[in-house]
Formats: sequence, C-alpha cells, structure tokens
Amino acid sequence: MAAERYRKKPVEIEAMHLNNRTTPEEVARWCGGLIAIPEGERYTGGPIVIEIDTLEGVMTARPGDWIIKGVEGEFYPIKDSIFRETYDAVES
Repeated sequence: MAAERYRKKPVEIEAMHLNNRTTPEEVARWCGGLIAIPEGERYTGGPIVIEIDTLEGVMTARPGDWIIKGVEGEFYPIKDSIFRETYDAVES
C-alpha cells in the first residue's frame, strides 16, 4: 500500500513569542508554564526557559521559541523557524 497525501486543515491558533518583547512571566502565566533555569546549566543571569506541561509530557520553551495554544486548548512550544514555515498571521 502506498502512502497517501494529506493537507493540514486551516485552523487558527493563539501563540506568544518568547522574545525581548515579552517577559517570561507573562508568557508563563498565559500558558500555565513554570520559569526555570536550563537543566544542566549554571545560571549566570543568562536566558531562562519555560517548562510547559503538554499532552506529551513536560516540554521546554527557550528564548526565541513560540508557545502555541492548540485547537483543544493544549499548549506546546515550537521553534521559530518551524512556526514561520507553518503559520501566517491572521488579520484581527
């Protein structure tokens, strides 16, 4: 049996970018995540991460990542390059 092809349905999602225009506190509050020090690293005042409880377990959002609220209200992080290839802004 050959693989079949499918197109992703057009759905709107909510997202926040963990960058210099947002504070980790506001992003963590929005997605219910916890601010943490990157595992295995000594904190020297550098970037922090946000740990997010997802359907697949705890995932880590690093500076530059997007946090997406999915169609069922679930949250998960996604790398900036993948986000930009997958999503377009929606006019308000």
